[in-house]
Amino acid sequence: MIHIPKVFRPEGPSGDNNNDTITLPLLPLRDIVVFPHMVSPLFVGRSKSINAISEAMNSEEKYILLSTQSDAGKETPKENEINRVGTVAKVLQMLRLPDGTVKTVVEGKYRARIVDFKPNNSFFEVDLELMQEPEIHVSEKEAFFRNVNELLKEYAGLNKNFSKDALKNVAAIIDPVKMIYTVAGHFSFKTSDNQALLEIESLGERLTRLVELIKQEIIILETDKVIKKRIKEQMEKSQKNYYLNEQMRAIKKEMGTEDSAADELKELENRISEKKLPKEALAKTEQELKKLKMMTPMSAEATVVRNYIDWILNLPWSKKSKTAKDIEKAQKILDEDHYGLEKPKERILEYLAVQSLVKKLRGPILCLVGPPGVGKTSLAKSVARATSRKFVRLSLGGVRDEAEIRGHRRTYIGAMPGKIIQSLKKVNVNNPVFCLDEIDKMSMDFRGDPSAALLEVLDPEQNYAFSDHYLDMEYDLSDIMFITTANTLPDIPLPLQDRMEIIRLPGYTEVEKYHIARDFLVPKQIEQNGLKKHKVSFSENAIYTIIRNYTREAGVRSLEREIASICRKVAKDLLKDKQKNRNKTRNISAKTVEKYLGPGRKRFGLVEKNHQVGIVTGLAWTQFGGELLSIETVTMPGKGKFTVSGKLGDVMKESANAAISYVRSRSEQFNIDQLFHEKLDIHIHVPEGATPKDGPSAGIAMCTTIVSALTRLPINRDIAMTGEITLRGRVLAIGGLKEKILAAHRGGIKKVLIPKDNERDLIDIPASVMKNLEIIGVEHMDEVVKHAIIESRDNPLHSHAFKFENGKLDDSDFSVADVP
Repeated sequence: MIHIPKVFRPEGPSGDNNNDTITLPLLPLRDIVVFPHMVSPLFVGRSKSINAISEAMNSEEKYILLSTQSDAGKETPKENEINRVGTVAKVLQMLRLPDGTVKTVVEGKYRARIVDFKPNNSFFEVDLELMQEPEIHVSEKEAFFRNVNELLKEYAGLNKNFSKDALKNVAAIIDPVKMIYTVAGHFSFKTSDNQALLEIESLGERLTRLVELIKQEIIILETDKVIKKRIKEQMEKSQKNYYLNEQMRAIKKEMGTEDSAADELKELENRISEKKLPKEALAKTEQELKKLKMMTPMSAEATVVRNYIDWILNLPWSKKSKTAKDIEKAQKILDEDHYGLEKPKERILEYLAVQSLVKKLRGPILCLVGPPGVGKTSLAKSVARATSRKFVRLSLGGVRDEAEIRGHRRTYIGAMPGKIIQSLKKVNVNNPVFCLDEIDKMSMDFRGDPSAALLEVLDPEQNYAFSDHYLDMEYDLSDIMFITTANTLPDIPLPLQDRMEIIRLPGYTEVEKYHIARDFLVPKQIEQNGLKKHKVSFSENAIYTIIRNYTREAGVRSLEREIASICRKVAKDLLKDKQKNRNKTRNISAKTVEKYLGPGRKRFGLVEKNHQVGIVTGLAWTQFGGELLSIETVTMPGKGKFTVSGKLGDVMKESANAAISYVRSRSEQFNIDQLFHEKLDIHIHVPEGATPKDGPSAGIAMCTTIVSALTRLPINRDIAMTGEITLRGRVLAIGGLKEKILAAHRGGIKKVLIPKDNERDLIDIPASVMKNLEIIGVEHMDEVVKHAIIESRDNPLHSHAFKFENGKLDDSDFSVADVP
């Protein structure tokens, strides 16, 4: 028998007995906290717990301690895994069930704290002491009652399951302790929150914590209400769309225009069976079709799968256009469309010749590099026409996302294949001429490097198995003839350059521009401006005037615009003239060009009018063609200051320094005071100072003008020169010879000095230009001086004769050590 002290008798705790230690059986609870003043049913299954209930029922007062486990998952909790604060409860009812468990009803009475566990193998038995319930001020109690009642009304407004009777019962309670436990019993707080509420000593803190927990529940209910409202709106929209679609289907069925889902699937099956797909593509398509059949037609996933199947079926997997192999016909077409461009034409004809001899030839990867307007893209179109292939063009300018080339993965909303696959679907053959324009204008960012993706596309050893992220299968690009275009080669990554055959289009010469204008541009603009029926002609002088005075470009775009401007003005004059004057011939001469276009806007270099001291004509290369470059040198009394001006780059400045060092080393041979570098200031200037200039080809020109200025001997005005100089006076090879020779011919130059090593490049110079120029190859600076400077009888340039053996200059005695 358990002895129940007086404190547990109906009159309740009183006096000093509240601190007495009491021994009671303990029932550990898994996931519930029983508060005082709370009646709760419990289902007990563990043997120790059943023994504890039985022990309590056998006692006179039927009291037991209820305490929650710290870990609800523990089947057999240890003493340290049971919370020290619990509730003394009275067992009101005990019922044994057929499955061996026990159903009991308990009523919480008092809070109590476990003092010690007593040894007992049958059930938990503990010594405990009751916990005091302190009093609070009347005003604080009243404020708490009002706050809790208002929060409960707000909560009841959000939770329809919270009964009005519960509100009334709580409002009738006047004991704050009883109110705390009654309200907590109506809420589904976390077990940890309920245990904390039970353990708080201070009544004021316990009241505050209860208010916080109620507010948290209100916030959760408000959030839940917003979420449910949003879901309801979405469901209503989906149901509305479904209802409308069903109505539309019913209307179509009545009108006899219904396309059922079964018919669509049957159509897809027929298309798959008729399409000659590779094994991998066929297996993938059949798998996706099987998946589509199991989906509802209105689902979003069905649309994605249907689009994927459509992409596969619309691609030209094995469809090819018949290519022409007639070389003579191809040559004729290329010549019709473009004047000049012999190297690209020759390479294309070579490809056609090889293709006619072998059955399978992987498409060549050509890269046309040249300034804007030289006809790179139009040449690609001509290649398509000459080979009877279809033409497709993709501009890569500004592309910075790898997915533009490889496509997006189907996991993304709105995913599509890359531009390569899209273009093939558009052209609908698998062997077109594919022009990748502006390949040097690509960039990269965090989304990837498109130039890296192009490595697979433009590699003949890999592009037979190109992988697009959207298709997720291999696609053969090896039959495509890729032609890429670029303005500058350094902007193309080196790995990409390695996969292409570089063909340079340096720009058109004046003669080539004249023929292009006469044979292509003038007839085209006459037709486009409605002048075909009228007698309009451009003279040769007029075309050259436009080229030289109104354009400065490597291509012919500006030339075509100027010709179009003249044609428009001629059309305006025709409408102003009377009827009888409209049929007269309109000859466009150089004067007419100036009348229509105004004064010339461009200048080109011309030969100097007189032989002058310290002024030499150099030759420069620009992206618009060659130019004559006048270089001037003056000397002044001073202390040896050396100045170079004209907005020159580092390379030209170094050339000037090498030239002055060479002149100092040869001062005795040139009859120059050996101490000139201490007595004279020398200034080299290249006019048009606002234009940046640089390049390794002005060395011999700078050296010549320095020698002329120091010897006071004039330079032959009919000579132009180009070449780099070393400290020993050797003349090094340069680039852009063709453009420089043409600039000299245009400017009226009669003799051109070039490096000996560049004589092999003269094969590219037109015969008409070579006929009017004397081109001399030089190996040493002394040869340049001999040809360029005009000597007088009173002041011969050389005090020592040049030493030549076997036709070559002997410069063995010239060394860097000779420099003073």
